[in-house]
Amino acid sequence: MTAPVVMPPKDNALERLFGVKKPIIGVIHLQALPGAPRYDGAPVREIYAAAVKDAKTLAEGGVDGIMIENAGDMPFSRPEDIGYETVAGLTAACEAVRAAVDTPIGITCVANGAIPGLAVAKAVGAKWVRVNQWANAYVANEGFLNGASSQALRYRANIGAKDVAILADVHVKFGAHAITADRTITEQATDAEWFDADVLIATGQRTGSPTQPEEVDQVRAGTHLPVIVGSGLSPEQVPALMSVADGAIVGQWLKKDNVWWNPIDPERVERLMTAVRKAR
Repeated sequence: MTAPVVMPPKDNALERLFGVKKPIIGVIHLQALPGAPRYDGAPVREIYAAAVKDAKTLAEGGVDGIMIENAGDMPFSRPEDIGYETVAGLTAACEAVRAAVDTPIGITCVANGAIPGLAVAKAVGAKWVRVNQWANAYVANEGFLNGASSQALRYRANIGAKDVAILADVHVKFGAHAITADRTITEQATDAEWFDADVLIATGQRTGSPTQPEEVDQVRAGTHLPVIVGSGLSPEQVPALMSVADGAIVGQWLKKDNVWWNPIDPERVERLMTAVRKAR
């Protein structure tokens, strides 16, 4: 099946960002930042130091990119309620990581904080943002979420950040897709390209849940953009998933004991990257 042509061709964002075949992006899940319900008043320098330690472990293990996410801020605010304190804390954490490693960095500002993420990316020189709901809409844990693309792309243009790539989920995890139940994953992939994303993400149902090769195929059938795996990649799944995907984002599996709030485990990073190098 050939994907429909819905937008003029653009450069391959993965090649531009990473310069390697099938890049692996490791995720740093930040501890709760000031303003979040689980923030316990600890000095913020401790939060940033933990992020830097994880970044060094990822960089030394050979990942191709590092994505910083305010994952400890649960329950996550809706996009319009993300506060100045969250943007400030995420910016400071990213700046600490960027100063510590040469690996390209990106941003995820949850929940669906496309505009705050772009602001942080511009401020710290990050190369991309991940946006979970880019086109259409769905019912998330946070309630009804609209696609962020129209406002986010205008904001990106206004702040002169067109070099910041958009990594957009197609069939986002955590939530119900009843609103788009009459549209296939392939059609939703076309929608995300039509709304000018740069890279599409196929993902599992929750953080750490495996992405199925069939879902990667369904996304790819609807787009000419690169398609990457967004969750659940392990060394055992590398051969099957890397044969159909153009890269992957890996978070929970790289953590000690496979627990997302634990530090990055250097042995797990080595195991995963060894498997990826064999698959490239």
